[in-house]
Amino acid sequence: MSSARTPWWAWAWPVLGWAVLLIAPFAGSGGLVSAAAGAALIATVFAAVYHAEVVAHRTGEPFGTLVLAVAVTVIEVALIVSVIVGAPADNAGLARDTVFAAVMIVCNGIVGLCLLWGSARHREQGFQIQGASAALAVLAALTILTLVLPNAAVSAPGPAFSTSQLIFAGVVSLVLYGSFVFVQTMRHRDYFLPVGLDDEEAHAPPPTNTTALVSFGLLLVALVAIVGLAKSLTPTVEAGIDWLGVPKAVVGIVIAALVLLPESLAAVRAARANRLQTSLNLTLGSALASIGLTIPAVAVVSIVLQQPLALGLAPKDQILLGLTLIVGVVTLGTGRTTVLQGIIHLVIFAVFLFFAVVP
Repeated sequence: MSSARTPWWAWAWPVLGWAVLLIAPFAGSGGLVSAAAGAALIATVFAAVYHAEVVAHRTGEPFGTLVLAVAVTVIEVALIVSVIVGAPADNAGLARDTVFAAVMIVCNGIVGLCLLWGSARHREQGFQIQGASAALAVLAALTILTLVLPNAAVSAPGPAFSTSQLIFAGVVSLVLYGSFVFVQTMRHRDYFLPVGLDDEEAHAPPPTNTTALVSFGLLLVALVAIVGLAKSLTPTVEAGIDWLGVPKAVVGIVIAALVLLPESLAAVRAARANRLQTSLNLTLGSALASIGLTIPAVAVVSIVLQQPLALGLAPKDQILLGLTLIVGVVTLGTGRTTVLQGIIHLVIFAVFLFFAVVP
């Protein structure tokens, strides 16, 4: 990204998103309104990706990718909490379903696509083993402690923690994620810096401070518009899921997919430009942020509002989670990737989607 003027669509599309968002309550909930909201959502996502890349280029790795991961996760938390508050009894497992879907989308769907596309174009791609290993270690701890352990705890019935256990799980999640961010940005920042960076975009002059600040502001505007549009589309999605007769957990997959669109596009674009380290920083970082920030937030909401919160995964999902972690360790354990690793992750992702619809 250079210091050139911001293209017109980078600010026009977020404005369009906000316009649709403000008009929708008065226009009703017809198919035309939903179609307009969907189109505005996709356009705003592309604008968010542009602004995120401007900020990332100005701040450098790994701070730039951290900005997008945290910003998107904050929006995800707000969306989950708003849906849960609207219908607490019907959405007790929404946070679990969305977080698990985010992990599977990131660690299998996005990572698999990045590895496949990048390796198909560049044959092999390299990255920092130390950074990937650190991220996977924290991811394994977070997922097992928050999504599997509730099934084994006996203080509360069902796949849930008691109040004290929920508080402890929230604190542990924050400690693990905070420790990872400290290592990523300060203590061992070199573990997350790109290797063999030789593409033209990497050597382009960084944008000015003014351009970066404008893009940061427009990024926040775009992200808020994205979550607003996604929330407005949620009733339509739920009605479609009921009409199709598929499980309620699919709502969590749709929410996670919508929220992760900006990161997905940015990660795939980086892999295509032979910047796999940037892709992994984005993908693994967003998976960690999704759990490390979402679980404490929904825990606070559950305790304060005394609303039910189911966190434990079903046996089928636990198997897929375990397989994802094992394959992730093997895939990212050599520092080099080929198309085979990408295909394996995409197959696991396809299995996740199929058994979510046909459990």
